[in-house]
Amino acid sequence: MSFAETFKALSDPVRREILVLLKGAPLSAGEIGSHFDMTGATISYHLSILKKADLVWETKVKNYVYYELNTSVVEEIMLWLSDLKGDR
Repeated sequence: MSFAETFKALSDPVRREILVLLKGAPLSAGEIGSHFDMTGATISYHLSILKKADLVWETKVKNYVYYELNTSVVEEIMLWLSDLKGDR
C-alpha cells in the first residue's frame, strides 16, 4: 500500500462518500452512480483511483462488477494515524 495513493484517493469528497456507501455492502458501479449526479465515466474514474489505492476490491459476477471496501487498508491507515498521535 502506498500512503501517497491512499491519501490522494481520500482527498476527494466524492470518493470518501463512495467508501461510506460501500461500508454497508458491495455495490455495482451503477448502484454507486445512482447516489450521485454525475456520469458513469466520472464514477468509473473515481472507482479506478480507489482501486489503485487498494481501498476497494472489485469482483465480477456474470455481467456485473461489484465493489467492496477493503477494510484492511482502512485499518492500516488508522493504525498509522494512531501511532503518529503517540503517547506524549
